[in-house]
Amino acid sequence: MKPLSLFNQNALLFFLPFVLIAIALIFTHCTTADSEKELTDLQERALTFTEPLTADAFLDGMNRSEELIDLGKMLFYEPRLSKSGLISCNTCHNMATFGVDQLPVSIGHMWQKGPRNAPTVLNAALHTTQFWDGSEPDVESQALMPILDELEMAATREHVLAVLQSMPEYVERFQHAFPDQDDPLVYENVGVAIGAFERILLTPSRFDNFLRGDANALTSAEIRGLRTYIDTGCHSCHGGPALGGRTFSMFQTPAELASGESDLGRFDVTGNELDRHVFKVPSLLNITKTYPYFHDGSEWSLAETVRVVARDMLERELTAEEVADIVVFLGALTGEIPAYALDLPLLPPSTAATPRPVFN
Repeated sequence: MKPLSLFNQNALLFFLPFVLIAIALIFTHCTTADSEKELTDLQERALTFTEPLTADAFLDGMNRSEELIDLGKMLFYEPRLSKSGLISCNTCHNMATFGVDQLPVSIGHMWQKGPRNAPTVLNAALHTTQFWDGSEPDVESQALMPILDELEMAATREHVLAVLQSMPEYVERFQHAFPDQDDPLVYENVGVAIGAFERILLTPSRFDNFLRGDANALTSAEIRGLRTYIDTGCHSCHGGPALGGRTFSMFQTPAELASGESDLGRFDVTGNELDRHVFKVPSLLNITKTYPYFHDGSEWSLAETVRVVARDMLERELTAEEVADIVVFLGALTGEIPAYALDLPLLPPSTAATPRPVFN
């Protein structure tokens, strides 16, 4: 091949900027055209009851500093907050298994069993209340309850503060996380820190891409399942960005009805007769990973869970094909756990002043 002549080289240099501008204009036009592409009917229907996940679940005005989130992560994984020195938040809300322990009910201090299934901590900050009975308003207050519960971590406020004050690194980290407070190492701030960590535990999935306009984010089978999900009426309770966690419903599981012994649910919180057997509607995000199901953890099959809820809550007897379609769609709700959350923190060593484990 002959080398370009000087004239041709100069011509190429002269026209090159115009060529690049033309390519840029074409690219911009295509990008704009894609962004302005009309949503499908199904995307529009879905956006009437849900929305894509945001980057985090912090509210306006909240402290979202790196120092606070790092401290909260350490406390989430810290077993020495418990009386036995064995149980941490992660014990029942294991990050490796999508924020649950995959047990019907959790095992706490001295092998005691809790009364209800441990819901996933992932996306929990999007819920309007916490716990199955809605007894706490947010993840900050929720985080403090299991630590003091005799069936769970069985600690006291005094024990928690003694543990944290015994380790210089924790004392320093509280000071950095709460720089405006003269005495930041108080029990309430334990909840604030853990809550800050939980507010980053959102798990975007392909369904979020679908809601943002990518009609090809779901397979044809998942799209069929979404249509069945909507036509069945599942979205009437499982709405909002977490597809649940915002309403309450009266529900007794088949296992409860068979035994004649039923959890009173929200009634234990309010004392209102209308709240007997009323529970928070759970989130469906990552539902294929957060078995077993229901507040008593009595059902291991997602397909059977779908069938029972449609029958008992919506008075719909679904066919096997309809159940299968919905289950396929639910699989598209499995998202990505933030890598930061899966990276185990290095906890500070105990000192001579750190309370020793107690097993009684």
